[in-house]
Amino acid sequence: MTTGHCAAWDMAMKPERVELQPAYILHHRPYRNTSSLLEVFSRDYGRFGMVARGVSSSRSRLQGRLQPFRPLLLSWHSRGELATLSGAEPDGAPLMFSGAVLMSGFYLNELLLRLTWRHISYSGLFQIYHQTLNQLGERRVNQQALRIFECRLLEELGYGMILDHDVESGRPIQPDVRYCYHIERGTVEASAEAGSTLQVTGSSLLALASGVLADEGSLKDARRLMRAVLTFYLGDKPLRSRELFRTLESHQ
Repeated sequence: MTTGHCAAWDMAMKPERVELQPAYILHHRPYRNTSSLLEVFSRDYGRFGMVARGVSSSRSRLQGRLQPFRPLLLSWHSRGELATLSGAEPDGAPLMFSGAVLMSGFYLNELLLRLTWRHISYSGLFQIYHQTLNQLGERRVNQQALRIFECRLLEELGYGMILDHDVESGRPIQPDVRYCYHIERGTVEASAEAGSTLQVTGSSLLALASGVLADEGSLKDARRLMRAVLTFYLGDKPLRSRELFRTLESHQ
């Protein structure tokens, strides 16, 4: 077990009581008769599992509150791997997503569920997630926000992409030059890698690095690039949210 995993295990095993922690629900499912099992993403405690007892009862004041995309202040106590909810308060207005925007929100949640470790603090990533949800809350699919989230997610996980210089020559990326991106190495000028299929313009790399994807060309390049990189880290299991999004598009 690595040092990071040991720290995560120690956090999970240490009994504690937490009050009014900023958090979001990433996923929930029914548990027993009136309870729910939640996957929570919190500012200071990262991602972890939680049982919410009796929340489906008609007498529960929390009924309907523990939903994805709602900023919450959660209180809980834990003794072991699974925490127990003791309170939940709104931490701002709920974001009302529907259609393609809702699928985008589920996509963000699925990335967090698949790529983050449990019981490890990701306070920077929590803030990025919060900001991205609010950008999606404009009731349209914000492709720039999605691509920037993907890029920042990899940075926070220690898989940051090299977007500002050629890893072989050391020269800064030039806007009018085409480059190949090697997932475990970085960026190389395309003239030296003629057979590569993952090619993007220097201007698109610089736009992604700066967080400003202002034109269709850079958005298209960023989407191809981020999909290839994320597929590498996600492995063979496809994202369910992508399948749902394709189904939604086919019925429009």
